[in-house]
Amino acid sequence: MKKVVIAGIIVTVITMSLASWGYAAKLYEGTVVNVISQPRPEWNIIDKYLPEFEKETGIDVRIKYLSELERRSKERLDASTRTGSYQVYYLDEANVAEFASAGWVLPLLDYYPTEYDFDDFMKAWVGIASYEGIPYFAPTLGAGDFFMYRKDVLIESGLLLPTTLDELMDSIQKTNNPPTLYGTVTRCLRGSGMNVWRWAPFFKGFGGQWLEGNKPIFNSPQAVEATEYYLEMLKYAPPGCGTFSWGDCIEAFRAGKVTFFIDADVFYDWCEDPEKSNVVGKIGYTAPPAPLLSAGCAHGLGISAPGCKTEKVRQAAALFIAWATSKQMEIQRVENGVTTSYARESTLRSPQMAKAIPPFLIKALGKRAAVTTITIMRRPEWPEIGDMLGIILEELFTGARTDIQAALDEAVDYAAEVLTRER
Repeated sequence: MKKVVIAGIIVTVITMSLASWGYAAKLYEGTVVNVISQPRPEWNIIDKYLPEFEKETGIDVRIKYLSELERRSKERLDASTRTGSYQVYYLDEANVAEFASAGWVLPLLDYYPTEYDFDDFMKAWVGIASYEGIPYFAPTLGAGDFFMYRKDVLIESGLLLPTTLDELMDSIQKTNNPPTLYGTVTRCLRGSGMNVWRWAPFFKGFGGQWLEGNKPIFNSPQAVEATEYYLEMLKYAPPGCGTFSWGDCIEAFRAGKVTFFIDADVFYDWCEDPEKSNVVGKIGYTAPPAPLLSAGCAHGLGISAPGCKTEKVRQAAALFIAWATSKQMEIQRVENGVTTSYARESTLRSPQMAKAIPPFLIKALGKRAAVTTITIMRRPEWPEIGDMLGIILEELFTGARTDIQAALDEAVDYAAEVLTRER
């Protein structure tokens, strides 16, 4: 089938069934595709329509949901030992270089059905999903950071919206009123995609650099200053924040216990969920205060090399990935209230999105986009380096360590050893 280029054809393709593209159920009857993932709102929609996919293709899809850290650990173990328990891996910006360079995932476009129009994915997210110019996963979402704040609290406190880090710290302190309200909350649980992910924009914002050539230098004075600022913020965070995951943070914020929260823009849906949020309509959204960057990320699905031992299984895995990340699926997500985790150009331009997203959110996404970039180290060794840095940062955030310079020196020494190790 030809690629879609005009709106009328897009609508036709979206409403087509898999069978109309020639994917007969008999072709994949009895094929099992095990998927490892993590619970997110968009996966609720995939689960909702999965029986239709299984009926039309004959593929038996079994999805295992794990928390983010468990998912990363489980799939890395599965891939590195060549166990191959999963045919589809959930990948992200933190591990795509590692998985691709090790040959643990297959080049996606070798198997991705052309009918699903890969070129429609947003170029920024495809770039994150690629290693050395080759895409290895189809994005289910791409995101940057929102600076989320309680509009009602600022009004009651007589404060203006902070636009710099100095102003942010001042407002965090002035709105901190425990145990009713805390100034801020942030990820501190160890992990390259947890505390390091949230610390990195501060590190970069203060002028820090990961490498000088092949030499790690993230123990610089700028890194120390960024860590000092982060630790100061934690004085005005809920008890136990030193080991908070993103899930803990979002629950504290939407429970109405926190004034300021910087994290992924996809949490807009979580914050405005009338069934689970106590602060619906009370939150403002904009780009992080200067000079913070917005940490760009993309999550998606790739084909497991050890898990797909035959051509038929590879094709079945690719078909599931294409369906789960399709135009139709994204529109269904929007229509079911999941509006900020889109990954396709056509979704952003769709009438469904225009109807679902209020003008203030479109404005906030534009401001966020202007400062969005990759803030982590873009190397295959990153997960190992980042996870060790995460352990050390957590020890600082919980008070187990107090010497910031010595802690970062240790992390840099470890990174130097990893980067010079023969692969």
